[in-house]
Amino acid sequence: MKCDVCQSEDATVYFSQLIEGKLKKVNLCKSCAEEKGVTDPTGFALADMLQGMGEETVTEKRTAPGDRVCDECGFTQSDFKKTGRFGCAHCYEVFAEGLENLLEAMHKKTEHCGKVPKRYEATRARRERLNDLKGKLQEAVASEDYEEAARLRDEISKAEAESEEAPSASAGED
Repeated sequence: MKCDVCQSEDATVYFSQLIEGKLKKVNLCKSCAEEKGVTDPTGFALADMLQGMGEETVTEKRTAPGDRVCDECGFTQSDFKKTGRFGCAHCYEVFAEGLENLLEAMHKKTEHCGKVPKRYEATRARRERLNDLKGKLQEAVASEDYEEAARLRDEISKAEAESEEAPSASAGED
């Protein structure tokens, strides 16, 4: 099957997408796919690619008035709305305003509440235990229960030593 753009090379990249209720298929060779940005991990819209097919000139991205633009990757608010992804890590800072409300609307929460890697679970449990012990220590000191405070201090020291010996969640395999 030949490439739909250049009509000379064999197609190696195939796409199907529903656009306005109609199935659109595009077959591209490797060079045309790279030229159209199909291999870009930030995503692309097949409709935009189809719109430009057959044109010899490449038009610059147009930004809507008031559209914020990431100064590191050039991603715009329109790009984010279209793809549902950011272009780089800096985009989170650029588009921070309103992002929390958007995430809450999409996911019902703004904190991760799903599955976590097993090796991280142990780290999180240790951290929660330490925070709990430190809170109890503050309460014991405030109520002048120094024996309990000393016991909690020793337990915190022991827990921190164990935490340093345990492999960290960021070490090892991904």
